[in-house]
Amino acid sequence: MISVANPLAALAGQLRADGSEISDFVVESSSPPALGELAAAGPRAAADRDAYALVFESVREGYLLHYGRPRVVAGADADLALLAGDYLYALGLERLAGLGDLGAVRELSDLISLSAQLHAEDREAEVPALWLACAAAVACGAGAEHEAAKAGMRAGEAGAETALRAATIVAAGTNGLSSELDRAADAIHFRDASETG
Repeated sequence: MISVANPLAALAGQLRADGSEISDFVVESSSPPALGELAAAGPRAAADRDAYALVFESVREGYLLHYGRPRVVAGADADLALLAGDYLYALGLERLAGLGDLGAVRELSDLISLSAQLHAEDREAEVPALWLACAAAVACGAGAEHEAAKAGMRAGEAGAETALRAATIVAAGTNGLSSELDRAADAIHFRDASETG
């Protein structure tokens, strides 16, 4: 496992330093930043692993402010939580663009839009597989199977989630990231990430 600085602690520090309305609601998180660690562990992130982990966890926190239980921003009312979520989406994408990684920008943009679509269509059960797949794609690159499976999920095709999981397992395994994938799956309570059935 490649070691990276704790991106959730870094994110909390940055949000406190911003002096924005969000700053008053920033807390320390004991949650494992496993998705960020997965994204940072691959060959595509080798130039700046800490930055990739921070980017991915910033986008994850934005998602949780919209749809789940955030780890770094707590106690904000619903309207402020949505605004904070949008801010963290934009912050993550801006940082990623600053790294010059347009492929990862596209991947995270797809992740944000497809996650929203799945929630709007009451298909939340498919979201964890998407997060794992996108973290692995940022780490290792997105192959044709990954892209086809995402397109299938967007179109609501039966079996697309299973195909995406299979592509993720292959990509992680090929790049020596199976342990990181398993840790990330456990962290987001998606315990069957190493199964394709």
